[in-house]
Amino acid sequence: VPLQAYGGGEVQAGGSLTLSCAASSEYIFAIDDMGWYRQAPGKQRELVGIISSDLSADYANSVKGRFTLSRNNYLRTVFLQMNSLKPEDTAVYYCYSHVRLTEHSHGDDYWGQGTQVTVSS
Repeated sequence: VPLQAYGGGEVQAGGSLTLSCAASSEYIFAIDDMGWYRQAPGKQRELVGIISSDLSADYANSVKGRFTLSRNNYLRTVFLQMNSLKPEDTAVYYCYSHVRLTEHSHGDDYWGQGTQVTVSS
């Protein structure tokens, strides 16, 4: 299932960016969780936040109060609004979806191609 991510770029500290990611397959039965991970240079990939199909969201402690997830289930799109950005938010951001192709399948994890976010001080 292709996941196409949009947004990203470079911003000064304190600024804002919005990322979006759309799942684009006609064979999707349902998308359970959607969200974002990030990987900074020399570090492991880490969770940023996950939003379920009923729109409940969980966030990493490092972004709580600054980042907000939302999703449009009809458009199969997840959004990440990032405010009060810090240099330590600099990373490649990867969108994530847990997709079921049939009603009774357990589903599989899919990843977007990654989009660079750079926050300068």
